[in-house]
Amino acid sequence: MPLARSAIVRIAGYTPGEQPRDRRYVKLNTNENPYPPSARVAAALRSFDPARLRLYSDPLATDLRRAAAQPLGLGPEWAIAGNGSDDLLTIAVRTFVDQGGALAYAEPSYSLYPVLADIQGAAHVPIALDARFDPPADTAAQAARARASLLILCRPNAPTGNACARESLEAICHDFPGVVWIDEAYADFADDNCLDFVQRFPNVVVSRTFSKSYSLAGLRLGLAFAHPDLIAEMMKVKDSYNLDMLTQALGLAALEDRDAMLSNVQRIRATRGRLVAALEAMGFAVPPSQANFILARPPRAIAAGALFRDLRERGYLVRYFDLDRVRDYIRITIGTDEEMDGFVQAVGAILRQTGG
Repeated sequence: MPLARSAIVRIAGYTPGEQPRDRRYVKLNTNENPYPPSARVAAALRSFDPARLRLYSDPLATDLRRAAAQPLGLGPEWAIAGNGSDDLLTIAVRTFVDQGGALAYAEPSYSLYPVLADIQGAAHVPIALDARFDPPADTAAQAARARASLLILCRPNAPTGNACARESLEAICHDFPGVVWIDEAYADFADDNCLDFVQRFPNVVVSRTFSKSYSLAGLRLGLAFAHPDLIAEMMKVKDSYNLDMLTQALGLAALEDRDAMLSNVQRIRATRGRLVAALEAMGFAVPPSQANFILARPPRAIAAGALFRDLRERGYLVRYFDLDRVRDYIRITIGTDEEMDGFVQAVGAILRQTGG
């Protein structure tokens, strides 16, 4: 007889992107930022007194929450901090979805969402994105009919990279009777965002991560914004000290140097445009992306899975999802210009070998 809960025994769990240790690769598979964090973050790290580590951190991350909410004209009661945005998603499911309840999410999207439903013992309510990978007009109705209490939508979406129109998402937030969680992990790379929704809709939460635009994937820091009533409920569920002292200090330093982050974002956006043009010239189909990655369908001469393996042999890691709707694509994180030039050369060599 298994000792774990039956709901846990049945699932495979979430599979993160590969983090190789055996050889040096150009990592274009986990959407990390190719540039270092700001100089202010580095200075805060150097000046941190290790003697402070004998003490517990602020369990509420008050200074960090205040600094994050201030540009929105809000107080810290509108924000909650987490050990990465995945921690916040876990808090959300534990707060808003009953065991035996239902969690709705777009598909294809971030594959952690259904795993969180399984862990909670909740039903999956996958809502198929349309041909352009946008949520359909009846998204709210589908989720409500299935009695979902939480609807998670990723904008820009992963792994497709597109950002649905704000107007369509606004209608979903208005129509859905439960909580709408907008996962904006990649929003700093997009043309716009939905942070203003939290002041207009009492049922909306918008989450952000420091892993992508702020170049702090190794720290694990996320923030979510919502009406104080929702934040107060999530505060009951989070771990008592879910954000360590050093992460709070470095996160605060990052927020104080937003210009450095925006400068890196502009470089990545420019490189993204050049990569798309180069791949399209080689016959790839590339849906519009508003993220720090692109989804690319190779020409017919080679299957996406084969290209993924050939690139790995040449030292380039990308992501391949053997899933409906996206198995004909590879997902490519935007690296430095030098890395992407080498990547394009490697792709060209593979296509020449296969007659593409």
